Amino acid sequence: MLVVGPFSADGFFARQQYEKFDAVLAMYHDQGLIPFKSLAIGEGVNYTAGLPVVRTSPDHGTAFDIAGKTKLITPLSWLLFMNVLILLTAEAAI
Repeated sequence: MLVVGPFSADGFFARQQYEKFDAVLAMYHDQGLIPFKSLAIGEGVNYTAGLPVVRTSPDHGTAFDIAGKTKLITPLSWLLFMNVLILLTAEAAI
């Protein structure tokens, strides 16, 4: 695994440097999640590392603000997060 950095979060995301990498590790929640949610828009999966359980979420979060309403979210983000969850859970079981 090739790991490089650290990078300044504002320049890294503003200059699309993230496009050169398969993954981005942010040391702080706001450094990574805010630009991630802004850029992923329906196709992102958040993974929280270092926990005793596997934790993933779709890029739109819980969507409590639209739960039970007629406004629909694209299912793509949910399907992607479930796929990552299943893969990580299977790996953790090995």
